[in-house]
Parts: sequence; C-alpha cells; structure tokens
Amino acid sequence: MTTIVLVHGLWADGSAWSETITELRALGHEPVAAQLPLESMEDDIAAVRRVLSTVDGPVLLVGWSYGGAVTTNAAVGQDKVKALSYVAAFTPDEGESVSDIAHRNPGSLIRENIKVTEDGHSYIDRPAYGKVVAADAPAERTALAAAVQKFPRLGIDSAPSGPPAWRNLPSHYLIATQDNALPAATQRELADRIDAKATAWDTGHGPMYARPTDLAAYLHDIAKGL
Repeated sequence: MTTIVLVHGLWADGSAWSETITELRALGHEPVAAQLPLESMEDDIAAVRRVLSTVDGPVLLVGWSYGGAVTTNAAVGQDKVKALSYVAAFTPDEGESVSDIAHRNPGSLIRENIKVTEDGHSYIDRPAYGKVVAADAPAERTALAAAVQKFPRLGIDSAPSGPPAWRNLPSHYLIATQDNALPAATQRELADRIDAKATAWDTGHGPMYARPTDLAAYLHDIAKGL
C-alpha cells in the first residue's frame, strides 16, 4: 500500500496530523509525520528526506501550508515519491519564496497576530490561533495546537526555492475557501500554475483540525491511484 508522509507548516508540529493519522490507520495505512526543525528551509528539506529514507514506496508526499514549499523541494530526486498532495499549501517555483507568495493577495490574518521572541523566532498569539488557522475547528483542538506550536526562525519564509518537484510529479491541491492564513485566491492561482487536480472545501487553513475524517478519506483516495 502507498505510504503517506505528512509534512506540517509553520507554527505547528507533527501532532497537527494526529486525528488524520488515526483515521488513515483505520483505512489501512501506516502514515508517518515529519517533524520540521523550522530553523532553516534547508534543514526542513533534510528532515523530510530523512523520513523518506525510512519508508517504502510508493509514497504520497503531503504538504500543508509552509510544508508545501518543503515538499516541493524535498521530493526532487526521490524516486519513491509518486505524487504530491498540497493542503492549503505554498507551491513555489524556482527562485520564489514563501514570503513572495504570501503577499500576492490580501486577506491573511497572520501579520496582525504574530508575536516575536527576543531571540528572533515567531509564534501566533495563542488566543488568536484558532481564528487564524482553523476557525471552523473545535476550540479545544485549536487551543491544543496553539499550546504545542513550534517557533520558526524569522526569515525562514524568505529562502528561495529550488527546482520544483511539481514539474515532474502529479499534484493534487486542496483549496480551503475560508482560509484566514493563505487567501483562497492565492491557492487557486497556485493550483492552476502547477496544473494540479484541485478540490475546494468550505473550510479554514487547517482542515486536519476541522475535518480530519474527510481529509483522511481524501488522501486515501489519492493514494489508491498510485
């Protein structure tokens, strides 16, 4: 069976996928979630490739939010990766950064809800986490996500991307139409640019928090075709 490897975004960790993993296991999968250091894009790419080295193919590589930029780079040269799944994700072209994409369209609530630590890391203001990341998710779930969020180093989103894996791999894109972090208009532009098979859901930026059962079924259906 296809191995599903899950990659989280900024201000999150691998536990973002907890409920989705449980649902995928019920469908017969043995998914694995990467843990990104969030100190540099280079380190994050290496972390995903490390995980890929521990699983058998074929692999469906799933990137959420910033994790999409990581998977776009990490899948290059990885023969066992057969398809990419982007969940409300950044899909940079070569030389483009996450920051470049983030400013394409208005509507994100991230900038007004970001806090910065004295040593140059950032986090989403915990009381606002649910509003920004998954307004349609249970409040207790987003409170937990806020409590365990990782602190990415400032500037990590400015790193230029390398040659994108989506040029050579089939791609799927889940558009979150009620997204308060990455505007849906930007997501549609990205999905079109990479010629992805696009699906739109009336949900916020983090469907793994709001709709984990649906998300698992969506990924299962993609994996079945590999």
